[in-house]
Amino acid sequence: MHTWYRRSAILATVALATLSGSGYAAEKTKPYPHYWISVATTNQNMPGMSEEMAGMAALFGGKGPAFGPRRELTLQVESPRPMPDKPQAAHEIPPVQNMGSSLPLLTPRREKPAREMPDEMPTPVKREIPEEYEKPKGRMLFYWGCGETVAAGQPKVLDATKMKPEEMGKFFKSRTPSQQTPPSDRKGWVYGEWPNSEERKDVPADSSLVGEHQITGNYLPDIRFSLDKKRDFMAPVEFSTLQPTPAGAIKVEWKPIPTAIGYFATAMGQNAKGDTVFWSSSEVQEMGSALMNYLTPGDVARFIKEKVVMEPVRTSCTVPPVFKDGQGGMLQFIAYGEQLDIVHPPKPKDPKQPWNPQWSLKVRLKSYGMSPLAAAGAESGRRERPAAASSRKKQEQAEVREDESRERTRPQGGEADEESQRGKGIGNRLRGLFGF
Repeated sequence: MHTWYRRSAILATVALATLSGSGYAAEKTKPYPHYWISVATTNQNMPGMSEEMAGMAALFGGKGPAFGPRRELTLQVESPRPMPDKPQAAHEIPPVQNMGSSLPLLTPRREKPAREMPDEMPTPVKREIPEEYEKPKGRMLFYWGCGETVAAGQPKVLDATKMKPEEMGKFFKSRTPSQQTPPSDRKGWVYGEWPNSEERKDVPADSSLVGEHQITGNYLPDIRFSLDKKRDFMAPVEFSTLQPTPAGAIKVEWKPIPTAIGYFATAMGQNAKGDTVFWSSSEVQEMGSALMNYLTPGDVARFIKEKVVMEPVRTSCTVPPVFKDGQGGMLQFIAYGEQLDIVHPPKPKDPKQPWNPQWSLKVRLKSYGMSPLAAAGAESGRRERPAAASSRKKQEQAEVREDESRERTRPQGGEADEESQRGKGIGNRLRGLFGF
């Protein structure tokens, strides 16, 4: 029986090798240019945000205390053609984009050799932990799911003083979306980008991508395509309600985004004990650390089926009462958009027919918003009765006079005020817990 099994395996190997040498094997295509358009709408408008919340916002990518809706555009191209003496390329845009007739795709000046893309990932090197290494301290509480109450079996607790590094890795493990590798400056390819060192202008609020587009240059063929409303800038994330409930939960409602194909939300903050609290909108345990970015439509559909991403018909989600006894949390919210993928010419249906792609195009979209959940309490406070409001106003006026007096007596160049210190403290504690 053993001899028969070996002979069968050899015959199968020979058959596969024969097929590989025939016309039925997939012919390897030659490298061809790739053009990526990354389209984003952001809304980080946080009225009245304190220094404390601004410190936390910086950890989430915020660059300041207040942002309104903004449109962002990133253009990247790479081509395997030889590098010209003066590489030139431009993206000719439709008039409704309101950014001129074209956007220059600049090739960066290389101060050092371009990186090479390895065929295989290098074997990880095991590093010894130095003796002076101090283990991080603190706890993280992880909750998930929309609802008025905390579901059974929650929270999952990470205690940095007790858990081993491999146990921490399991705690933060999350679903992995399809890998997306945008064009880049690498050896053997010519690369161009916008915005760049010579042109970096804001995208107008009324800009639109709908219409005919063309990319021209001396290191790539002409790339022509058109974009429809599904691949235009998405509507901004706008919260119509951030309302606390009697139980301490926070009802979050948002305006529908017409071209969204799914939604996902997370929040991070602290409780009264100083523990870091993390929450995600997923119905199943999922931190979603890799989901707050562009996702392919296939991944979005898969994550909706797995009850991780919310369906596009949803317009509300209640954050359970996990931040009620602390200093609030920072809410992140993302809407995923349609994606366009084109390879020219298209792959023939007949596998025997040769295929020589000339170029490929990818257009990916997202809309991102961020808001402190503390805004829910502020919104609730604005609805207090007239008598209470009058009393509060007098108290605030007294506090202002006291602050002005203290400001006059404080030496110039002294330490930051207590509120700023609290904001820095939050950032330091999060960095200490997670090592960033």
